[in-house]
Amino acid sequence: MKTTFDLPPELVRELKLRAVHEGRKLKDVAADLLKRGLAGPETTAKSLPAKPKIVIQASGLPVVRCKANAPAKRMTAGELLALEQASLDQEDLQRLGHAL
Repeated sequence: MKTTFDLPPELVRELKLRAVHEGRKLKDVAADLLKRGLAGPETTAKSLPAKPKIVIQASGLPVVRCKANAPAKRMTAGELLALEQASLDQEDLQRLGHAL
């Protein structure tokens, strides 16, 4: 069934990032997260992946530390660059008041 939700831009961004990281469709990720949320509070907090740790080096450059099985480890440089560009584009649109 098709439906429309008016969601906060930061939530949509998180959904899109998760879909890209998992190599899945946005609608499938959203449906799975809704199912988990409706299943009960005991499954939602434990099911979410840990956020990567960002460390700022002495040079001022950030280093992202994540688990060995993190989805980004399986992504090509081109996919990572495309994800970064999509994130920057989304942030620009949010600043202009035109969130996707």
